[in-house]
Amino acid sequence: MTKIIVCGIGGKMGNKVLEVLSSFDGVTCVAGIDAYADKSKFSVPVFDKPQDVNVQADVVIDFSRPEALKGLLCYAQQNKVALVLATTGYTDEQEEEIKKVSEVVPVFRASNMSLGVNLLVHLCKKAAAFLGAGFDVEIVETHHNKKVDSPSGTALTLANAIKDEKENSYLTFGRHGNDTKRKKDEIGVHAVRGGTVVGKHEVHFFGEDEVITLTHEAHSKAVFAQGAIRAAIFLAAQKPGLYSMPDLVASL
Repeated sequence: MTKIIVCGIGGKMGNKVLEVLSSFDGVTCVAGIDAYADKSKFSVPVFDKPQDVNVQADVVIDFSRPEALKGLLCYAQQNKVALVLATTGYTDEQEEEIKKVSEVVPVFRASNMSLGVNLLVHLCKKAAAFLGAGFDVEIVETHHNKKVDSPSGTALTLANAIKDEKENSYLTFGRHGNDTKRKKDEIGVHAVRGGTVVGKHEVHFFGEDEVITLTHEAHSKAVFAQGAIRAAIFLAAQKPGLYSMPDLVASL
């Protein structure tokens, strides 16, 4: 039985993880971490911070905020507990801290836990390599009006995957002003916020007289919860290291 702690258990994604968890065999939630949650609503103990946790677990699934990372990394190292980090918006410094901790415990890091989105990343790399320099690339991501970071971590993952296939390319974030004529090697990344949109990513390849668009749209947060739980089950059997969605997909 894989024992899971959900960090951010009181949030929308934390609740969704608990809801989806019941459809998986061999996995259970043993605790939550959330300083702001109404602890009386949960059947498992909920702690204010990682250092307060006093139950044994195999994996922590984190759907909280980047500010929680330091405490989670300390907890994971001290207790040899694996980490599934499903939060976005980390700084470069935090990304380096994650890499260091992955030398001690298994860490799964993905900007998007959806299997479909990770297929989109793969297809975009293939399209960029096949279409070459003759096509301009623009990425438009749309999310609900409560999302705090922009562009989304998924949009950045898509952009960097394409950048790896296009020599001399670089990222441009939005455009405004009177001198914004598109440059040849730009990869444009644009964020739209509104309503209750779960998540939509469109990658446009603009060529001469033709346009190719690859799109993924999530209709429910359940797809992210399912991916995170699959990652937790996978990670519980791994040695220390930094893992990502391609590692999970290869194991399925």
